[in-house]
Amino acid sequence: MKVLADVVVAAVALLHAYILVLEMLLWTTPRALKAFGTDRDFAEQTKTLAANQGLYNGFLAAGLTWGLIADDPVGFQAKIFFLVCVGVAGLYGAATASRKILFVQTVPALIGLALVLLTR
Repeated sequence: MKVLADVVVAAVALLHAYILVLEMLLWTTPRALKAFGTDRDFAEQTKTLAANQGLYNGFLAAGLTWGLIADDPVGFQAKIFFLVCVGVAGLYGAATASRKILFVQTVPALIGLALVLLTR
């Protein structure tokens, strides 16, 4: 069960690292425009804001990675904390930006959270 939990946590961390790249480095490219459903003008006007969002996603990825490499109890606690952060951010994003975020962000975080808790 621990291996499965860690695989899901790693997947959530990788997702947020990818979001960091999209928001900080690729915001005005066709890939990011398609991923976020924006147009070029909007992307140009909001690239500083998007980079800030990307940085926060990077912090989530870093925290989850820390949870994977740290010894318990710190690793366990970090995984719980950062998965809850991802879940809350996903709920807020789904309520304010796009319902798709609920399935892309919140559901994987909650699955990871449940699996991590089951390892205890």
